[in-house]
Amino acid sequence: MKKARAASLATAAVLAISASAAFSASNPPIKIGVVTSLSGTLAGVGQPIRWGLELAVKEVNAAGGILGRPIELLVEDEEGNPSVAVQKAEKLVQLQKVDFITGTVNSGSTLAVGQVGERNNKLVSTTVSYADSITADKCSPNVFRVNIRAEQQSVALAEWLARTKPKARVFYIGPDYEMGRSTVAAFKSVIEKKGLTSVGEFFAPLDSKDYTQYFGLVRAARPDVIYTSVVGNDTIRLFSQMADFGLLQGLTLVGSAGVITSQNIAAVGKSGDGFVSGSGYSPKIETPENKKFVEAYRAAYKADPDTFAADAYGMIYAYKAAAEKARSTDTDKLRAAFRGLAWQTPQGTKTIRAGDHQAMQDVFLVAVKAGQFDVIGKVNGPDAIGPDACSRF
Repeated sequence: MKKARAASLATAAVLAISASAAFSASNPPIKIGVVTSLSGTLAGVGQPIRWGLELAVKEVNAAGGILGRPIELLVEDEEGNPSVAVQKAEKLVQLQKVDFITGTVNSGSTLAVGQVGERNNKLVSTTVSYADSITADKCSPNVFRVNIRAEQQSVALAEWLARTKPKARVFYIGPDYEMGRSTVAAFKSVIEKKGLTSVGEFFAPLDSKDYTQYFGLVRAARPDVIYTSVVGNDTIRLFSQMADFGLLQGLTLVGSAGVITSQNIAAVGKSGDGFVSGSGYSPKIETPENKKFVEAYRAAYKADPDTFAADAYGMIYAYKAAAEKARSTDTDKLRAAFRGLAWQTPQGTKTIRAGDHQAMQDVFLVAVKAGQFDVIGKVNGPDAIGPDACSRF
């Protein structure tokens, strides 16, 4: 683990050095601070984020950078902890003088780092966090989300579930923090409007080792469907324990896009077969842009990209498009340029809604089959995004 991490750090350093060498000394690098999870239960999310960022930076720098300047990534490990994320973000702003911050995984970290951005007049973008509050009641003028939020996933998934399992009884399992409770609340709200019935829920702490203590609640509820938003190593433990205790027999398993990823799908194994999510990405999306991205990602990292890698990759191109539109990296000018910005990504065209800074994009229904992510449907971006609930700006 330590060797892999050291190698990744070395790779980032080489990218920055080689990029700087190709540019004029009068054009200082654009410094993007990356505060992400590289250790702990969310490390399986943070690693593809880093890879997606690095791949895009390598491409952009090879093509001349942004406004004639190279991008330099400065990476810090938030450990999936909002308090640590704030410390690392402050360090990047105060000591490293970064121009922009991205990478946060934990939704609580995104909200906390957003406050760092406001205090220091720096922009922040999440490419991962799902909590609706980030672009709703806790929105910030300095925070942009380029990935889909909980409600967008829920709309697509609920539409499929209502069609395939009408009148189903649904039980919810979430991690006990902002993202987990937000995703469960969003999905519950949408499916109940479609005539399905909620029959119970539990929220377990991050990095839970034993989910069996909750299984009595599940059995007593007699659900037809289990919805979950656990992530990383927690997914492996939850799914294997449910399979061992026979909880998956006769059930439909659905959940948020981060539950099964390229980082944990092999370890989840057969217990993940049939799992369906509403996702912003699949490596099987049939577009020229995605085929090019998948090929480059596989060549660089010997793995398939997941939604976290794709959204991180797309964020760099969003920053490039905004800076070129503003003809500047000044925070105030960039903020104005990001609002209403449309740009191309492996998933297709994305647009950042000006009113709440939420990306609008198509949402794909993705099913896990024999270790692969198959696209089984799609909901158009305008039909999935939901209303603008931000009132702070």
